[in-house]
Amino acid sequence: MIIKSLTLNNFRVFNGVNDISLAPTSEDKSIILFGGLNGAGKTSILTGVRVALYGRAAFGFNMTSTEYQEQLAALIHKGNGIQHNNASIELVFTYSQQGVENEYKVIRSWKKGQKDKLALYKNEVAEAALGYEQCQAFLNELIPIGVADLFFFDGEKIADLAEDQSGAVLQTAVRRLLGIDVIERLKNDLNIFLKPHLSQSMPDKVKNEIAQLEQQRKNHEDSYDSLVHDADSLVVPISAINDSILKAQSDVMSLGGAWAKTKVQEEAKVNELQLTKANLEASIRKEMESSLPFTLAKNTLNKLLKTLDAEAETKQKQAFVNEFTKYKSQLIESLSGNNAAKQSAETAIEACLSNYQTTSNTSEAIALQLDLSERERGQIIHQIEVTAPKSRKEFEHFKSQLTSVEFALDGAAINIARAPDESRVADKLQEVTAFNESKTKAILARNNKLTEAKSEIEKAVELAKSIQKIHDKYKSASNVSEAVTNAQNTNSLLEKFAKELTEIRVKQLEAEFIKSYQKLARKDDLNISARINITTFDVELIDEHNNTINRKELSAGEKQIYAIAILEALGKTSGRKLPIIIDTPLGRLDSHHRDKLIEQYFPDASHQVIILSTDTEVDEKYFTQGKFGDSISHAYEIQFNGETKASKLAEGYFWKTQQTTNYVEAV
Repeated sequence: MIIKSLTLNNFRVFNGVNDISLAPTSEDKSIILFGGLNGAGKTSILTGVRVALYGRAAFGFNMTSTEYQEQLAALIHKGNGIQHNNASIELVFTYSQQGVENEYKVIRSWKKGQKDKLALYKNEVAEAALGYEQCQAFLNELIPIGVADLFFFDGEKIADLAEDQSGAVLQTAVRRLLGIDVIERLKNDLNIFLKPHLSQSMPDKVKNEIAQLEQQRKNHEDSYDSLVHDADSLVVPISAINDSILKAQSDVMSLGGAWAKTKVQEEAKVNELQLTKANLEASIRKEMESSLPFTLAKNTLNKLLKTLDAEAETKQKQAFVNEFTKYKSQLIESLSGNNAAKQSAETAIEACLSNYQTTSNTSEAIALQLDLSERERGQIIHQIEVTAPKSRKEFEHFKSQLTSVEFALDGAAINIARAPDESRVADKLQEVTAFNESKTKAILARNNKLTEAKSEIEKAVELAKSIQKIHDKYKSASNVSEAVTNAQNTNSLLEKFAKELTEIRVKQLEAEFIKSYQKLARKDDLNISARINITTFDVELIDEHNNTINRKELSAGEKQIYAIAILEALGKTSGRKLPIIIDTPLGRLDSHHRDKLIEQYFPDASHQVIILSTDTEVDEKYFTQGKFGDSISHAYEIQFNGETKASKLAEGYFWKTQQTTNYVEAV
């Protein structure tokens, strides 16, 4: 299969008709690269392909018809000042069956509030004989959605495959890709053929029992259809109630309801802020009663410190004079020489001492004013130089907090004043409450209907199993025809064939997975092998010591590498040649894993690989160098216009736009 072109008309961010060529230009250039910033419209390309092929199933199998119409309406382009009422997608692709290649064109179009239309062309000839359901069934058969999920995917979401411990996702993929589901359908068709023939050999009593069970089964299925219809009919009333709730809430807001809702919280906030304010004011007062005042008279305190220093110096000199005078006589007596010499020495000493005392008179006067002890002086200096600055810092901190609290109090007071009187909004608030209660009841009623419907279909399934058991019981009747015998033998053979085919295919899948995983993994992961359970289809990763690795403990990037390895292995084992479309391919990966994926996966992943990337994933280096760059057929840059709220496609990429850029614009 090769997707040749995609045409988006008023689809999501794309306004008007946008034709996009997707066919590779040559066999060795398989990559078609789309570059766009987040929100530009990359995912719209992937969504467009899926919606064109699968319609409602593209959004999930549990979506109702009403929900599907709402989803389609949401996909119609809404630009700045532009409101379209319709949209369409056209997908052209080639597909080979039994060696014959045909070209198909799918056109899916819709209008707001209406069912979508589906047209199918084969080799440019309309398949007019096929209605909507037949066209959709043909597409589902051509490319089953379970298979497409493994080829058209979001790179950030496929890591969930690594967390599927049940193996259900992989089991479905293996059965569809490897053709095992065809065997199951053939077995079911044979059982349908066998039932009426086998019933001929049954006693009338058993036939009547089967008839009664069939009627009961039909009744349960009819009940299921009725309950689902009733549940669907509640969707519109629930939507209407939602609209009423939004209108009532808007009315409440217009009356100041937003302020009324927060009034109680604002009042509680005021009480808390007032308590905080009182505590801050008490702390400020405490600082003012301690050493803080010292910081208010810096000049005076500097003079005081100088006086204290001068006083200390004077007291030291005074102490020296007193001590020297006390020992002066002993000093003179100890001098050697006659009396005249001693008299001369004494005179000199007295002169020096008198001169020393004269220079200390001023300090002595100061000392007489303060006369503090060394301990008292040290306490004053500590208060001025240590305690006071610390107190000032605390004061400024408390003052800043108090300013913030007072600002918050003013704001809260304004918000409380804005709140209207409760009586003005009480009626509207009661109306909103009543609507919410009605909505809850309607949702509960719908859920109850769906629960009952589930119970009814489960009963129908159980009855079908019981009917099958009765048929199986009489399979060995001796009067069956040769055709019935052949059908029974074929059924047994198919069961054996399916089992053996599964074992063979699973072994092939294991080998391809190990090869792919080791190609993409880091060097320290190269010894990892895998084992796939043929019954549950759960994949176990085995390390070099033969220990099982818990896949839930893998990093997001490792899970993505695991999932891509599984997908590549499935594709190679199935032999199907389908394109690969991958959105956000490298978002979760580190640089090493990115290099591996870029050079060793994308260039050889398929004959057509459509990549939707940001500029930080496939960057300038990847785009211009290596095997990846050489494998690019052509590239588009999706450019979003913030003014028009619409995107257009330019040929080229972020770092390479053609000299004469041809824009794919609205026609």
